[in-house]
Amino acid sequence: MSIYSALNSAMSGLSAAGRSSQVVSENLANALTPGYTRRVLDLNSPGAGVPGVQVGNVQRMNDPVLISNRRVAEAEYGAAKAEADFFSRMSDLVGTVDDEMSLASQLSDFESSLIEAVSRPDSQPRLNDLAVKANTLADSISRTAEGLRDLRINADSAISSQVDTVNQALKEIEKLNARIMVVEAGGMDAVAMQDQRDQLIDQVNGIIPVNAVRRGNGQVTLYSTGGVMLLDHKASELSFTPSRDIMPHMTLGNGMISGLQVNGKTIDTSPDGPLRGGTLTAQFEIRDITAVEAQQDLDAMAADLIERFQDPALDATIGATDAGIFTDDGSFFDPVNTVGISNRIELNDLVALDGTGETWRFRDGLYAAGPGDPGDSSLLQAYSDALNTTRTVSSVGLGTADMTAATLSANLLSRFAQDNETAARASTFAATSFNELSQAELALGVDTDAELQNLMLVEKYYAANARVLSVVDELMETLLRI
Repeated sequence: MSIYSALNSAMSGLSAAGRSSQVVSENLANALTPGYTRRVLDLNSPGAGVPGVQVGNVQRMNDPVLISNRRVAEAEYGAAKAEADFFSRMSDLVGTVDDEMSLASQLSDFESSLIEAVSRPDSQPRLNDLAVKANTLADSISRTAEGLRDLRINADSAISSQVDTVNQALKEIEKLNARIMVVEAGGMDAVAMQDQRDQLIDQVNGIIPVNAVRRGNGQVTLYSTGGVMLLDHKASELSFTPSRDIMPHMTLGNGMISGLQVNGKTIDTSPDGPLRGGTLTAQFEIRDITAVEAQQDLDAMAADLIERFQDPALDATIGATDAGIFTDDGSFFDPVNTVGISNRIELNDLVALDGTGETWRFRDGLYAAGPGDPGDSSLLQAYSDALNTTRTVSSVGLGTADMTAATLSANLLSRFAQDNETAARASTFAATSFNELSQAELALGVDTDAELQNLMLVEKYYAANARVLSVVDELMETLLRI
């Protein structure tokens, strides 16, 4: 080997060692940085007969297949968690079997108060207690329905927030695509910007599961699992109009609440639609399907309760269009206007203690001209019998069956308890899958022990090349002295 070849080889070795130490130092410094991908320096031989080492580009060490699987699991977990949170809240609202404030418990308390009033129809305190229990039952149903309405409003707000997040992230990815292309065209490394872009893709993926396709010049194209293009050179724009308030009758089907558009085109947001799998369609499902079905179940219970005591055959003083013990916002309940009745149910002012408070009307008839025989419990007994009469009740979640009032309330609690348990199990399973894949991905990250060993080797390479330079320098000095 000539002195020139040795000198050239040592110089390239020093350059490679210096660049390698920089890469290893960056790995060590960012070992705990979220989203950081371990880097390695691409070192190659310059070619046959050419001494030294050729320093290539810095490469990111990741597994595209593992990343894709992790993103799928992450999106599934986000959707499962949103559904589990909804059913957990609904289960809290309607109560559980051992909950003294549950709808079933309130109905049981009302029935017990009726039985006590039957035994002593002349007792004013017992009639007053009956009014209190009836009012508490009506308030519990309407409070649960209002809680459900809040959940729909929250879902609508979450959709709006997520749409804004996706739009902003897609714009940032579009900018990074352009910058990466310029940087790589200039022969420089763009690994930091690629890390940043991957984090933004992960952000979009949690909301809308995406397929990322690598293009030339460092570009990436994004489209949903259902084929909706989200980014191809230019970012797509999602459009959604949030609602300040959502009443029970407002649905996507009747156009009273907003759907989703991508570049001005309406997109199916159902669970099987082209954006399926992430938190965005999960929130649409909660707002437009799950909560609507829950509303129907609550309305079925409220309507059944009102109709049991609005029958003129039960209380002869009630006219054909007169309200019974429980009312539709203070008025007669028309069965054709069932939607939202659980939000509007109230105790009749004629017997409500915060109304006229004439609780003797429980015993003598709601619209009686005056008090009757204080010992006559026939109407109170008829009320008690009405609660235990089987009536045909139908709703999406409860099905169609002949039930007493107590059976209906118990079925309602059971329905949400089962849905809550099922959703919780699904969320736990999805979380486990996501965590396992995340751990597998992290295993490909920075190993500080391995990086320290690499740094020690780089130091040895540097020392060896420096020694070669020192020897070349001595040889040159010897030659010059001859």
